Amino acid sequence: MASISSLASFNYPTLRSQIRSVKCCLNDLPINTNSSQKEKSKLEIGSPIIVIEAPQLLKTATSVPCLRANNNVVKPGDVGRIVSRKPKDVWAVRLTVGTYLIDGKYFKPLELDE
Repeated sequence: MASISSLASFNYPTLRSQIRSVKCCLNDLPINTNSSQKEKSKLEIGSPIIVIEAPQLLKTATSVPCLRANNNVVKPGDVGRIVSRKPKDVWAVRLTVGTYLIDGKYFKPLELDE
């Protein structure tokens, strides 16, 4: 077994030559102010939404979620309300046919004229 003094004097010349530094500059990146991102920022719990594209798969928003194919259960034009927000732009949406976890790209906020 090697002693501690022999390990302390061991040199790592190959590792030192492979270390590189990286500089990240956020000032060089363009800021994308997309209108769809502005619309998504309006969403909050209780906001009305309208489905613009039917998702291929649906995941129920129950305590034990079930993933299944969308057999015309959720169609474009369906109206619902936001129940909760999940990570990565996934929202729990209450529709007339049930509550489902739907990605934000499949719906938009509903403009109500009062």
